[in-house]
Amino acid sequence: QVKLVESGGGLVQAGGSLRLSCVASRSIVNIASMGWYRQAPGKQREVVATITYSGGTNYADSGQGRFTISRDNAKSTVYLQMNSLKPEDTAVYYCNLLQYSVDYWGQGTQVTVSS
Repeated sequence: QVKLVESGGGLVQAGGSLRLSCVASRSIVNIASMGWYRQAPGKQREVVATITYSGGTNYADSGQGRFTISRDNAKSTVYLQMNSLKPEDTAVYYCNLLQYSVDYWGQGTQVTVSS
């Protein structure tokens, strides 16, 4: 069992930046994949960005060039740096850990971007 705790969400004006953090309750050194997902009201949860154990990254088109995912294995933490935020980025952002075909999720952190 793994517990994930997100932080860093909040209210920001369009064009602003936020950095989300996700701390895992165990080492993430050998974790196959971690990522950030988001869910806006009335919409399905969607992937934002993922990072593999070797540091390979993938981004959804919506965040390409604006968002950066990174990981600090020593701190068991994954980050999502979000720049040039837009109102359409408003959502609850969830941290995800995938290990042995099992998904683990955090409780989510709210990001609200005002126009």
